[in-house]
Amino acid sequence: MAWVAALGFVLVFAGVPIAFAIGLGGTLGVWLAGIPVQVIITRFFGGVDSFVFIAMPFYILAAEIMNRSGITERLIRLTSLATGRLSGGTAYTNVGTSILFAGISGAAVADASALGRFFMNVMPKEGYTRSYSAAVTAASSIVGPIIPPSGLAIIMAAVTGLSIVDLFIAGIIPGLLLGGACLVVVLATALTSGLPKSRIDVKRSQIPGLILEGVLVAALPFLIVGGMVTGAFTATEGGGIAVVVAAVMGLFILRSMSLKDLWDALVIAGRMTAAIYFLVASAAVLSYALNLLGIGSMVSALAPYFQDSPTLFLFGIMLLMLVLGMFIDIGAALIIFVPLLMPTITQLGIDPIQAALVVMLTLAMGLITPPFGVVLFIMMKIGEVKMAPLVRAILPFVLAELAVIVLLVLFPPLTTWLPNLLN
Repeated sequence: MAWVAALGFVLVFAGVPIAFAIGLGGTLGVWLAGIPVQVIITRFFGGVDSFVFIAMPFYILAAEIMNRSGITERLIRLTSLATGRLSGGTAYTNVGTSILFAGISGAAVADASALGRFFMNVMPKEGYTRSYSAAVTAASSIVGPIIPPSGLAIIMAAVTGLSIVDLFIAGIIPGLLLGGACLVVVLATALTSGLPKSRIDVKRSQIPGLILEGVLVAALPFLIVGGMVTGAFTATEGGGIAVVVAAVMGLFILRSMSLKDLWDALVIAGRMTAAIYFLVASAAVLSYALNLLGIGSMVSALAPYFQDSPTLFLFGIMLLMLVLGMFIDIGAALIIFVPLLMPTITQLGIDPIQAALVVMLTLAMGLITPPFGVVLFIMMKIGEVKMAPLVRAILPFVLAELAVIVLLVLFPPLTTWLPNLLN
């Protein structure tokens, strides 16, 4: 097992793409276990042989279409109507837009990329430091993988057998709490150090149009989740509906997208889907290899020690995922380790929905923590900020968001109340 881990880390640090690194690590593990190497092919394709995964390209495409429809700036101006006059108004707008955009993108990287370009152009001109501007954008972006529709929830459903609908609904309260934690940090900074007032200009004549467009955009995630909850359609069908609605909005209602933009969205969504599927398939091979080498039995052997304190076991998972998220792609970490942990979670009587949300949120933190936080690197490039000042600026946000995850561990209803209410 040590050889498998060593090979994976050596390849990653050598610059090998992570999908290839974990796939080769898994291949070594299967070989060490004495299993015919041909089995790897079966496991590789079996990793993505799930009906749940059919939904993923639809949501990726819908998000890409909405992003190309110019909806990002509309959401920013809409949010600024409520926060623009406050001290730190643009910082509040940044967080609020991330919450709204999460219902479109379902991914932190898309959130940071789309919003980062706007806010890194506007906030420094208002008097914010570049590092603080990047920190607010990065910290609030991790709401994206939590609030539905969530790409991470689709992967979680595929590897655990949990309901996509339950995971989507369960992510609403934690996602709002993450956004609320960021708002609290901005408020504390405004009260203690002072923050500039917003200069985002919204003319009175633009307000009705912005509100109408905002309602249309906000209706999309409600349409998707509402339809799934009522049984009107499945998660996959909901993704298809989201694509059609997004295309109609961009081409005919907002008239801000051309057929070329639609084609470009299709191409990018296809590439992103292929990359995710390849990563999922490679991670499935590594997870299989680790099971063969006995890591699943080792985890199960820990169960008796936590029989009287399942919450402590959940805190242990939180710390494990926090460390893994710093070094491994969150999708890969989820696919590799969650199947190994879920039997013990069930054995200890922990609600699997609660455990799933704790894992998802904690892994998402890895996107904004060094040394390999993808969102940090995106904001460093977009905002022309160095790592050290960005990490210092984002630390209060990280601590506030970690406090939210602790609350999820201590109070299960924060994740289970909504799914139980609607089932």
